[in-house]
Amino acid sequence: MNADAPPSNGIPDGEFSGEIGDFVIRDAAPSDAFAIIDLWEKCALIRPWNDPQKDIDRKFASGNGAFWLVLDDARLVASVMVGYDGHRGSVNYLAVDPDYRGRQLGRLIMERTEKYLVGLGCPKISLCVRKENDSVSAFYDSMGYAIDDVHFFGKRLIPDD
Repeated sequence: MNADAPPSNGIPDGEFSGEIGDFVIRDAAPSDAFAIIDLWEKCALIRPWNDPQKDIDRKFASGNGAFWLVLDDARLVASVMVGYDGHRGSVNYLAVDPDYRGRQLGRLIMERTEKYLVGLGCPKISLCVRKENDSVSAFYDSMGYAIDDVHFFGKRLIPDD
């Protein structure tokens, strides 16, 4: 993969409309990292045990799925990382700038994500929401997502520090 070129995700760049006008959605590029991290900080997505730059670098290195940015003119207002392992799709770092929340932008991104994954033959999406994040849980509930009766296990293989 060319480090300067965004990964191909099977869906061409395009425009879609939301309640606040027209937005452009495009593949992320390594040069977007600073703006992406700034957005994630605004959205309180960054945790001390996860280095966001390393997460971005690993996403580009994997070539798996998609990594999209949504722009209002030149302003980065949303992002999402999408993966598919042949069994389940995954969504990480869905972030909508706090100034743009409540305007259906998150819903538009998730609808596009679902369409993309269905196009890959993906039968199901799994995602994680922190237990204390009631507003995000309500958002996914409103889109037809439900809490699965499973335990989510994790093990750190490579420390980010």
